[in-house]
Amino acid sequence: MPSRRAFLFAAASSLIMPCGLAAPAVAGDAAATAFVTKLYDAYKGKNSKGITMDGEANLRRWFEPSLAALILKDQKAAARRHEVPTLDGDPFVDAQDWEITTFDISVDDAAPGKAVATVSFMNIDMPKKLSLNLVKVKNDWRIADIITERDGAKESLRGLFKH
Repeated sequence: MPSRRAFLFAAASSLIMPCGLAAPAVAGDAAATAFVTKLYDAYKGKNSKGITMDGEANLRRWFEPSLAALILKDQKAAARRHEVPTLDGDPFVDAQDWEITTFDISVDDAAPGKAVATVSFMNIDMPKKLSLNLVKVKNDWRIADIITERDGAKESLRGLFKH
């Protein structure tokens, strides 16, 4: 008769993939994918409004606290100087204007509580590909950084605010 230890070992072994790595957490991927999909659904269609980038509550809905604070601080400083803020376009589509019909979104676990979403789309006949570094804040996903590529060089949203 198999012992309890043998049964537990067999059950635990079934969770291990052949290469010896633990199986990916599907629940985290699903929640991260839902978060990114909800965000990008606001950009679909000819007259879409996108995501509002004004106000602390709007920023904290999408960005993790330190990145939201950087964007908000820059917006307030620019307003005091009567200037355009450092972020003068929409970081989610890397443009000021958009006309997007579909998005291709894939999410990969990066570490516990972290994931990377890759978003590809055509914006006014221009292909775009962005990487969103996601982190869990409490039980919700937030964006820690957005990476885009221009002229062969990668640019970071967070890097815009380093002076």
